Amino acid sequence: MSKPFITKDQLISELCAWKENKLSAEQLQDWMVTFYDPPEVEIGPGETEWVQEAMNVIMNEYELAKISKFKHESYELAMAFLDCSEDTFYQRRHSFIHDGFLD
Repeated sequence: MSKPFITKDQLISELCAWKENKLSAEQLQDWMVTFYDPPEVEIGPGETEWVQEAMNVIMNEYELAKISKFKHESYELAMAFLDCSEDTFYQRRHSFIHDGFLD
């Protein structure tokens, strides 16, 4: 039996739907809560280690953040984070976490 997984494209699709107001912030968070369950679910199969880690950080933040703290600007920061290289990982993680949500 194979382990369930979430691809980078699936995560991008959910984030895009939220950005385009096809999903509410509550629905986005519900998706994260429902499907983000490491180590039961493989995150980012076939992606580089840093992209897998970026996916984990993004999904964890949207899963745990209060919905009132969500900012639509976090979409752009999440996309940049998902497109990170090993050299830009820490900078983009910092930007996503610290600028993507209301304090």
